[in-house]
Amino acid sequence: MNISENKVVALSYELKEDNAGGQVLEVTDDARPLKFVYGSGMLLPDFESNIAGLKVGDKFQFTLTPDQAYGNADTQAIINLSKDVFAIDGVVREDLLFIGNVIPMRNNEGMPLNGKVVNVSDAQVTLDFNHPMAGKSLHFSGSVLEIREATAEEVMSGMPEGMMSEGCGCGCGDGCDSEGCGDGCGEKSGCSCGNN
Repeated sequence: MNISENKVVALSYELKEDNAGGQVLEVTDDARPLKFVYGSGMLLPDFESNIAGLKVGDKFQFTLTPDQAYGNADTQAIINLSKDVFAIDGVVREDLLFIGNVIPMRNNEGMPLNGKVVNVSDAQVTLDFNHPMAGKSLHFSGSVLEIREATAEEVMSGMPEGMMSEGCGCGCGDGCDSEGCGDGCGEKSGCSCGNN
């Protein structure tokens, strides 16, 4: 069986930033593989196109440019907010306001966003709302562990059985960093090459 539309696929891989240092960004393994329904739109399109047609046991290795992955960093996504925004009952939550902390926020339409604190002054907090992988070329190397037909429910939800009950499938750009997954999943789900 080959990787194609409506197949549940499990992969192990190592993701490195494709630069001279090649910093390791994520690792999945046999015990905690990336599982997904191929063609459901949950992964980066260019990630899927690079594994199309592979079968169990096949190895893969490819690099996605920023344009194929999460785009370049946008300076307009770095915002200064008044510290008052972080007040609860009139008291500013200083415990949240430290460099590197990722704070869940919502935009004007109510959509969830994660802002990484990049600067704190007496009156303002600077948050970077760029995707954590923005501006990075991503190098993947790994192997195909499992391929099977997706159930009707898995095709409808776009997520493999088990992931649906966990309510999560984040990673590789889906907001995973040292703080966990940016979609509110925390550490429980591991990381994957998400498209969000």
